[in-house]
Amino acid sequence: MILGDLGADVIKVERPGTGDDTRGWGPPFDAEGRSAYYLSVNRNKLSVAVDLSTEPGARLVRALTAEADVVVDNFQRGALERLGLAPASLLSAYPSLLWCTITGFGAESSRPGYDFVVQAESGWMAITGEPEGAPMKVGVALADVLAGKDAAIAILAALASRSRSGASSVADRHLVVSLAHSASAALVNVAQNALVSGHDASRWGNAHPNLVPYQLFDALDRPFVIAVGSDAQFAACARALGLDALAEDTRYRTNAGRLAHRDAVVTAIRERVRSQAAAVWIAALDAAGVPCGVVKPVLEALRDVAASPLTGVAPLPPASVRRRPPMLDEHGALVRDRGWEAFAAL
Repeated sequence: MILGDLGADVIKVERPGTGDDTRGWGPPFDAEGRSAYYLSVNRNKLSVAVDLSTEPGARLVRALTAEADVVVDNFQRGALERLGLAPASLLSAYPSLLWCTITGFGAESSRPGYDFVVQAESGWMAITGEPEGAPMKVGVALADVLAGKDAAIAILAALASRSRSGASSVADRHLVVSLAHSASAALVNVAQNALVSGHDASRWGNAHPNLVPYQLFDALDRPFVIAVGSDAQFAACARALGLDALAEDTRYRTNAGRLAHRDAVVTAIRERVRSQAAAVWIAALDAAGVPCGVVKPVLEALRDVAASPLTGVAPLPPASVRRRPPMLDEHGALVRDRGWEAFAAL
């Protein structure tokens, strides 16, 4: 979808009859029977239903591959080879072709990759949730999202390299993205904390292991967050909240000092902000240049962006929404006849 948003003509090859599994991941479904889950990631694509186990189906995919810049697949290890569609063979046949395989756990693993499993095994669930609570997954399939973005970045880099250097080896043109690796890499500072200290990471709920105050607070009417990222911001935060004593206390002037006295700093702020509505504190903190924000439910948050029940959250320019998510095999005749000149009219 990212590549489609950026202007690529994307052909989504689906199994006949049922298509992409996410077509059935509902309710909710729209008036045409498409699940909201499917709609969220399938704009700017054309759909063709193909039975890859038949020779006509495999022949069509080989023909499409011959004319493609990039092929993306998420088959389990060995599946395409058994169908006579081995990426290595097709890359050898077409020297300008790029191929991206998205896997759960790497090219050598046959395990199916599902976001929830990856969140569990990548360390995410061990650090998400309240300190004394159960391990918790992130509320969106973020490992899937990150792997998709990593795939788009890798493909764009490979296309740029091809335009500069021309053809390269089969191995260099076969990109492999792993949900597990994308998730592990996304641990960033949490991973580095563990690597540097030698101690495993903990769950911090809505607090932060390295910054204070950087967490959720309850105002008189609704929860909001304060995210102090520097010593100057802390001084400004304390004064904006009317806690001048905190700003002047030498124990709290550095982040290391605030970490050492986390409970005292957080308790003082927590007791203070309960006395006024969140809007009062947001206005004071905004005026002082302190990062902060109210906790918004999803529909309230979506009021701040261009979003459609059919095509989801609109991308920012230069990306654009050109085509609605397709019905299964909606463009089958066009794709089978290779009517590429008709693409622009869709």
